[in-house]
Amino acid sequence: MFRIHVHRCGHTPRPTPLVSALVQVCILFPGAGLVSAQSSPTIPGQAFPYRPIRIITSEIGGGGDLVSRVIGQGLTTTLGQQVIIDNRPPSAPEIFAKAQPDGHTMMLYGNAVWTAPLMRTVPWDPVKDFAPVMVTGRTPHILVVTPSLSVTSIKDLIATARARPGELNYASSSAGSSTHLAAELFIALSGVNLTRIDYKGVAQAVTDIIGGRVQLMFATAGAVAPHIKTGKLRALAVTSTQPSALFPGLPTVAASGVPGYESAAQFGLFVPSRTPEAIIALLNQETVRVLNKPEIREKLLGAGIEVVGSSPDQLAATIRGEMARFGKVIKDSGIRPE
Repeated sequence: MFRIHVHRCGHTPRPTPLVSALVQVCILFPGAGLVSAQSSPTIPGQAFPYRPIRIITSEIGGGGDLVSRVIGQGLTTTLGQQVIIDNRPPSAPEIFAKAQPDGHTMMLYGNAVWTAPLMRTVPWDPVKDFAPVMVTGRTPHILVVTPSLSVTSIKDLIATARARPGELNYASSSAGSSTHLAAELFIALSGVNLTRIDYKGVAQAVTDIIGGRVQLMFATAGAVAPHIKTGKLRALAVTSTQPSALFPGLPTVAASGVPGYESAAQFGLFVPSRTPEAIIALLNQETVRVLNKPEIREKLLGAGIEVVGSSPDQLAATIRGEMARFGKVIKDSGIRPE
């Protein structure tokens, strides 16, 4: 267990027992004084964490919920405080924005945290209000088509769509969702004309593609993997920049004729802005430790989620990049939440 004590500058720290062979390192951050990395920060005289930690996340049973529970179980052991999962769809970001910046409240949420503000006014700013901890994991989209559509590659699909402008339909969940934006990015970069069919749930959309009522979809891997294996759906490409361990041998959209294409459902872990850097570093370190366990990686991969465990800076870069890329797509296509 690691803890960080906060000491005011100019005061002599009280001696504390060493944890393993950890060497005391002091980091200066505004307003809090010196932080020694042999225990865990917040306010003078208190060691972090000194009460249960809450992870606010999305709906029960979703990918974010699964990742949150895996992380919560691991951190409960390593940090010595219970981690409580608080499912709050769709108000999680709004609730989280009001949390105290002491590390005892985190949020694990998907792309909507940073794409929703591009479409509508929201009571949070993903850059100013939230401090990144890491990208915990991602689920690339898989471009699937109904077997009745005689295309076997991205180039075939583009050629067919250009020959039949507006005739091919694609399924997506709610406006501005990751599946919707993945399709609109493809349309923008490939120059094809596809017609969107809106679905309230992914299950019905997949059923209609299998039945040939809709021709294609950029679906999350977990939603279509069983149907690809049985031949009920045909997979053309994966939307990540690199081939995915979820579907070995499946080419990427970018390498198949749409340069620069990249899309995935990503799960970001955040703390409130102004949370001390030492707490962020500790939470990042211990969460990476949990996610890197072979059994955890295998469990998440089985659910269609690739473990990432990035640095805080990498999550910040992901947010900036996606807001720029999808901001243009949203503006040009006129996407508005329904």
